[in-house]
Amino acid sequence: MSGHSKWHNIQGRKNAQDAKRGKIFQKLAHDLYVAAKAGGADPEMNASLRLVVDKAKAANMPKDNIQRALDKASGAGGAKFEEVTYEGYGTAGVAVLVEASTDNINRTVSSVRNSFKHFGGSLGTSGSVAFQFDRKGYLVIDRAENPDLDEDTILEAALEAGAEDVQTSDEAFEIYTEPNDFQTVEAALTEAGYEFADAEVSMIAQNPMAISDEDREKLDKLVDELEENEDVLAVYTTAED
Repeated sequence: MSGHSKWHNIQGRKNAQDAKRGKIFQKLAHDLYVAAKAGGADPEMNASLRLVVDKAKAANMPKDNIQRALDKASGAGGAKFEEVTYEGYGTAGVAVLVEASTDNINRTVSSVRNSFKHFGGSLGTSGSVAFQFDRKGYLVIDRAENPDLDEDTILEAALEAGAEDVQTSDEAFEIYTEPNDFQTVEAALTEAGYEFADAEVSMIAQNPMAISDEDREKLDKLVDELEENEDVLAVYTTAED
């Protein structure tokens, strides 16, 4: 199936994030947490987690950072972490969804609320924007890195592995799964020899909205500040990138 490329939209932002070492670690910490939460915190028993741990080591992520993410997922280390989701609106009415894991709800909600206020946004109530997103497993095969792969081959392999949909663009093959099927699909395709430019369970905006460059600048600053919060795992918006 051919369609609009989410990968094309997010590449610019990911490249900007990856230019900052802290952003790389923040993304890896999120992926470690999600993989450990879904399949257990032992890399030897969790293939998806093992792949993320290998990525973290390759990026020279400190062992303490890796262990902290695993402790959050498993509840080890004494602290009790709670998963929370905050919803609100940024500039130009863009919906913003913030996923966090915290051992201090009051601290986290205060920090998140202040970030929204700093850039003209507002924190909303539970359910105020979540309906504008779908949770999906999302895997990307970069076509530039795999010039010999064709659409029919990827489509057949992905559907056999249990994927829900495959979208093809000039830049990438984008594979979507139900959240519960993500690890199974990722493991099957990895075993078949496919490598991913990105692989995560993500919140996908149902109807991305176009915004002005000025509003984009404000929104990016809001997202950056939220992502710098150690309690925040991920930030999603309904803005087109």
